[in-house]
Amino acid sequence: MDTVDTVSQDMFTVLHGQPAPVVTRWSYSATDPFAVILAVRTRADRWVEWLVARDLVREALDEAAGEGDIRMSPQVVQGYDIVEIEIRSTDGRAVLEVDRDLLRHFVETTAELVAFGDEGGRMDLDVEIAKLTAGAE
Repeated sequence: MDTVDTVSQDMFTVLHGQPAPVVTRWSYSATDPFAVILAVRTRADRWVEWLVARDLVREALDEAAGEGDIRMSPQVVQGYDIVEIEIRSTDGRAVLEVDRDLLRHFVETTAELVAFGDEGGRMDLDVEIAKLTAGAE
């Protein structure tokens, strides 16, 4: 029996101040149940990825969430329900706008793979600690 343990969804996203949308890819894997990968396709057809807490994405559907490098908040812009995503790095900052219903669908699909609150049961904490400490010896 084949089981699907990943979900990926491409979305057109508005990069603040730019006339043409960019493509973002939102990915989730049950093997890393606390995280979502947000990838943005660049003009050079390269993908730039950010690792985002799945809880942060879910929270941002209804209220401002995040601090530090990634912040998200629901907005209504010219009558459209969006989630505004602000990404900061040492190289600068970018503001993305993604359709809230599309993002909600993605989050709901991740919950079909791993229910919110069940993430810890999907990870072998001893294995994860061993991975983190392997290079420290």
